[in-house]
Amino acid sequence: MPRLNVNGQTREFDAEPDTPLLWVLREQLGLTGTKYGCGIAQCGACTVHVDGVATRSCVRPLSTLTGQEKIVTIEGLSSDGRHPLQRAWEKLDVPQCGFCQCGMLMTAAALLKEKPRPSDADIDAAMSNICRCGTYNRVRAAIKLVAAQQA
Repeated sequence: MPRLNVNGQTREFDAEPDTPLLWVLREQLGLTGTKYGCGIAQCGACTVHVDGVATRSCVRPLSTLTGQEKIVTIEGLSSDGRHPLQRAWEKLDVPQCGFCQCGMLMTAAALLKEKPRPSDADIDAAMSNICRCGTYNRVRAAIKLVAAQQA
C-alpha cells in the first residue's frame, strides 16, 4: 500500500498513480482544510507544502511523489492552529468567506520561509492565489506584520 509523510506522520492510502494529491489528502486521509477550487492550478485553494515548497495539489499526481517527501497541509502548519500567520490573519480580519484562506496561508508561509523580509514585489510574485472576496490588501498587511515580528 502506498505511503506519504503528511504532517509528520506516515499515512497509507489506496489510490491510482494518476490521482491528484488533493484527493488523497481530502478523501482518504480526511484532511479537508486543503480545498478544491478550480482543478487546474489557477486559484491556489489546494496549496500545500511539498518539501517546503508551496504546491498546487490539485494537479500534482501521486506518480510524481516518491513517498519520501514531507507534505504539510494547513492542519500541519501548527499543532494548535496558532501559527504567526494564522494569528496575523485573525488580527487583521483577513478572511471574508474564508474558502481560499488555507491556500493563502500555505503560500504565505512558504514565502516567509524563503524570504523572511519580503518586498511588495516578492509578495506579488508569490501570492498568486485567487480570492473572490478581494482581501489582497489585508493578506499583504498580514504577511508584512509577521515579517516585522520575525525581524
